[in-house]
Amino acid sequence: QVQLVESGGGLVQPGGSLRLSCVASGFSFSRTAMSWHRQAPGKERELVAVISSAGGSANYADAVKGRFTISRDNAKNTVYLEMNSLKPEDTAVYYCKNGLGSWGQGTQVTVSS
Repeated sequence: QVQLVESGGGLVQPGGSLRLSCVASGFSFSRTAMSWHRQAPGKERELVAVISSAGGSANYADAVKGRFTISRDNAKNTVYLEMNSLKPEDTAVYYCKNGLGSWGQGTQVTVSS
C-alpha cells in the first residue's frame, strides 16, 4: 500500500522559510521520481518542483525558481521542499506525488503577517 505523508507546513511571515517533508512507503522510492505540487483556494493544483529518482536532476516552476529547493534522501524514503523568501502568494496546500501517480494528503502553508 502506497503512503505519502507530508509534514512541516504552518503559518509563516512574508520573507520567512519552511521545510516540508514527505515520507514515502509501499513502493520502490529510490527508483521513482518525486514531485511537489500546490493548490491555492479557488485555483487549480500546480506543479512546484520535481526531482529525479537519484536526485541528480530537478526542475522548478518559474514562480519558485531561486527560492525553493527540492531534495531527497533515498536512505530515509523522504523528499523535502525547502522554501525561502516566502510570499503571500505561496499560500496553498502542498502535496507530494510519486512518479506512479499517488498523492499525499497535503500540508497547509500560510504566508501572512
